[in-house]
Amino acid sequence: MKPVYIEARDLPDAWFQCIYKIFEAEGVHEYKIDRGSFEGQTRREFDLVMVHIKYPGTRPLIPDIPSELGIPAPSSMEYVEEYLQYLMTDKKADNELYTYGERLTNPKVFVEGKEYSLGVNPVMEVIEIYKQGKYGTNQAIMEVGMPQDIILEDPPCLRLIDTRLMEGRLHFVLYFRSWDLWAGFPSNLAAIQLLKEYMCQEIGVEDGTITAISKGLHLYQYTFELALKRLRR
Repeated sequence: MKPVYIEARDLPDAWFQCIYKIFEAEGVHEYKIDRGSFEGQTRREFDLVMVHIKYPGTRPLIPDIPSELGIPAPSSMEYVEEYLQYLMTDKKADNELYTYGERLTNPKVFVEGKEYSLGVNPVMEVIEIYKQGKYGTNQAIMEVGMPQDIILEDPPCLRLIDTRLMEGRLHFVLYFRSWDLWAGFPSNLAAIQLLKEYMCQEIGVEDGTITAISKGLHLYQYTFELALKRLRR
């Protein structure tokens, strides 16, 4: 494994740099998917990547695709705003086993076929820690992953959101076990940035950086052509 480090100005810049480096950098490999989404197809993936985004709150939050390229945008703010309810509330459809928002605001466990709330809201707990002025801590972390996820057919990709409040700014550190670069990356980061801005407002601090880490940031084969067109190749 060869780690790749990317430093970006804002969210669209981070996306574009990742698209570029997934075709150019060392520390990238292609393989057939034996288990997971699009099983049997090819995936091009960073061995391990860290993306540090200095100003993630800079608008626009999602990439802009030049019209002359004739390809669809990977996301939209309309989609992000709709998706946000699945990140900041415990709303869940009947056919859904979990949402990120449920895990972040009202996590539940299943015992003998019954669902039980754990009675904790991790987002509000982190806000409360910082509102008490307890900035010097490594305990203000919001976990999405649970041990039972290993038996799910489609376990969560986002596993945790760690935080640090330093010099009056709230910073996020994210870990994704697997991450679709073309469409998931811009949508996820835009929504997570909006969550961070909400938490900053509640705590009374300034917005900080986002650092995202993944050993599974990838492009599926069906998006190779779209990504290359965005690179004007």
